[in-house]
Amino acid sequence: MSTRPQSSRAFDAMAVGTAIDSVASVTTLKPNLPTGNQEWFRLPENRVVDSIVDLAPNPDNPTPMVRLSRRINPHENLDVLLKLEGMNPFGSIKDRTALYMLRGLALEDDQALVEPSAGNTGIALAAMANARNTPIEIAVPDGTPEEKKALLRFLGAELIEVEDELCPLFPSEGARGVVKSMVESEAYGGKYVSPNQYESELNVEAHYRTTGPEIWQQTNGEIDYFFAGIGTGGTIAGVGRYLKEQNPNVKIVAVEPDSRHHSLSGLKRVTGLPDEHFPSILDRNLIDELVSVSDEDAYRAGIEVARKDGIMVGPTTGALLHAALHVNASRQGRAVLISADNAQKYISAYAKYL
Repeated sequence: MSTRPQSSRAFDAMAVGTAIDSVASVTTLKPNLPTGNQEWFRLPENRVVDSIVDLAPNPDNPTPMVRLSRRINPHENLDVLLKLEGMNPFGSIKDRTALYMLRGLALEDDQALVEPSAGNTGIALAAMANARNTPIEIAVPDGTPEEKKALLRFLGAELIEVEDELCPLFPSEGARGVVKSMVESEAYGGKYVSPNQYESELNVEAHYRTTGPEIWQQTNGEIDYFFAGIGTGGTIAGVGRYLKEQNPNVKIVAVEPDSRHHSLSGLKRVTGLPDEHFPSILDRNLIDELVSVSDEDAYRAGIEVARKDGIMVGPTTGALLHAALHVNASRQGRAVLISADNAQKYISAYAKYL
């Protein structure tokens, strides 16, 4: 691909919001409050922002955490917190990654974005690309849930459905291989630009600057275990590095599917991968423990937390729940689990286990 000048369609702060470097600019509306002792009626201050991207999370605007009840967590010596990334503006933890990768990205008027995604990154990128009237194509594995595909089409993205598993060998196979060929092919004349979440250090930086500091602040530094799934590796790399800089004794627990032939959209199995296929942005030295979880255990854990605690999470969160609650019962202290998204995008997949 020929070198392109930094040009007129850069994804600048005006295009994608200012949430990266500062707290979102907001207008505060003070509601009328009742008189007397009705403090229970007092409403929180409401916020009005100029762009939905201004609601992207950062340490001053963190995604919430919720503590699991004893109905689902039977371990008296283990406090388990879910960080609810499904409450991000575009519905997943990938909002963070997309915002950082698009910041400063320059495109010419005849160029388009293209990215491999099992859904969440593509959804966030498509929504943000719309702010610049930039066309986007997303290469998705055919195992991607139909709800995610529908959301991508709803946002105007063109889908390239690839007949592969959710867990291809990277970088040559599957959706990633398709995108690589589109970016590098002379036949397209440099039309396509990929943010390249699998190799972008901005993927790691997003979590090092936002997710990690949020977790440290929300727990007041009292965290013993951090659980995250392995996909691109960005979450574990960024959060893991930040937490270990604060306290080297924090244990980083990575969760993967127990087979390459899985249906946990967004997760990758890394056990047995040769070095050249391991996620390049993930420092495996950060990982203290690797837990493999089956589809059935992941989906059933997701159903269980919905029915016992009313928390609707995706199956990758279910995989983390199973790993935290049913593997290695000797853990003590506090564990924080990344809940990457919510259940609504996976209802058709959950149906098999209902």
